[in-house]
Amino acid sequence: MASRVFQSSLSLSKIPELWRDTSALKGAFEEGDLSAVAAKLQTTLHSLENARLDIGITGGTGSGKLTFVNTIRGLGDEDPKSAYTGVVEMTVGPTPYAHPKYPNVITWDLPGISTPTFQAEKYLQRVLPARYDFFIIITSDDVMSFTAHHAQLAREILQLGKRFYLIRSKVDVDIAASRSRRPSTFSEERVLSQIREDCWRRLEAGGLKDPKVFLLSTFELGKYDFHRLEEVMAKDLESHERHVLLLAMPAVSEPVLERKAASLRQLIWLVAAVACGVNPSPVPGVQDVACDLHRLIDSLEGYRRSFGLDKDSLVTLAGQTGQPLRKILEAARGPKTVTEALVVELLGQASRDASAFTQELLNVPVLGTLATCGLSFATIYQMPRTSLDEAVKDAQRVLLQAFLDDSRP
Repeated sequence: MASRVFQSSLSLSKIPELWRDTSALKGAFEEGDLSAVAAKLQTTLHSLENARLDIGITGGTGSGKLTFVNTIRGLGDEDPKSAYTGVVEMTVGPTPYAHPKYPNVITWDLPGISTPTFQAEKYLQRVLPARYDFFIIITSDDVMSFTAHHAQLAREILQLGKRFYLIRSKVDVDIAASRSRRPSTFSEERVLSQIREDCWRRLEAGGLKDPKVFLLSTFELGKYDFHRLEEVMAKDLESHERHVLLLAMPAVSEPVLERKAASLRQLIWLVAAVACGVNPSPVPGVQDVACDLHRLIDSLEGYRRSFGLDKDSLVTLAGQTGQPLRKILEAARGPKTVTEALVVELLGQASRDASAFTQELLNVPVLGTLATCGLSFATIYQMPRTSLDEAVKDAQRVLLQAFLDDSRP
């Protein structure tokens, strides 16, 4: 079991930086020099957790781009850290907004593209496209949906070798209007199909071949195409950028939760190796286990922060969904804060089943050397894995409670 877990983690993570110095790293493993190996892995782990991601977001006035900027940062429009929204174009130059939990993820509000004299080439020269990892182009029906300007901009971005994603926002407004006008024949699926086909037609008329359009409601982000958008963006990014994108995206649906969990699971062995091999100290009350407790505290806090289980996120979620805060907090059954005492307790629980894992670890190529840590590595590996699983269950319960109303996602 253990060997399959490790081999899966290594094959799926695809982290080129990790094995850049393959021969030296392998030699350190074979010599049993855990501290040297852990130091290299610590650098890799730090680069993964602190990778920078710059996202350029543009669209016409009133398209909902600033609300989208706030929403993917987990903020409401009235939050003190949110971008100012309104019906008048406020952006005169690229404006950066750092993610409140992951400041290395920067969302840039770019000037609007609704002016009659718009020229994509001059626009891109103005916003400096090289700084962005990808672009998001947003429109909505109340600003004439997609126009030739959007198609022109998308073509120019392609010529620069950059990726873009086309979003048709405010589809909840279209659905509500259609339901009101044709209550007896209303079909949400048909309305969404009509919106999609209209977007394709407009963009192809503007010279953009095979456009892919994602339908969203920024006020109900878990519905419609958001999880598909997140999936496509993640696949298009390099491994270190993919990981930080998944961490930063709001946990608004089961597919998003699953991708977050998968990305975090792939790094558990890295976390365990670093905690075991860099500045380890004996764990009070846990026999034969030594590690850096602060490294593990940071990891467990990171799990709950990424799944929106921290107190600030739960309060925001209650306000956005109208659910009683008490109910939201009750759904998140895990610890609201991660303390050293809690981590020691969890390590004690994990150490009881660590012997079998240690024996299997000996059969893992190269990484079997980590068994020289005795029970430490096995215990330290199992503890965050179990804690991550519990965080996922917590997040699932919170989502269920937050969206009890059947009209919500």
